[in-house]
Amino acid sequence: MKNKKIHDIINKPSWYNNHPSGYECIDIVQHYDFCIGNVIKYVWRAGLKDPNIKKEIEDLEKARYYLEKKITLLKKSLGDIDAKNWLSINK
Repeated sequence: MKNKKIHDIINKPSWYNNHPSGYECIDIVQHYDFCIGNVIKYVWRAGLKDPNIKKEIEDLEKARYYLEKKITLLKKSLGDIDAKNWLSINK
């Protein structure tokens, strides 16, 4: 029985497959790039992986980090100087 629990945590964690839509998080995020996939992942699991409000905030802050990173990368591709500064500070 113990092995099954470990298997489920590794392969089918409840916080990624409890969505009311019936979809598992990976079925959605695999179609996006790394940053957007992480935004979706962290928003998806916020409050589900750990019911502690501080952990929920942490997941949402992680989502915000990846969203800001994606915006910065897009701005950099357009030659936005502020984006280059943000990237050098947040390596």
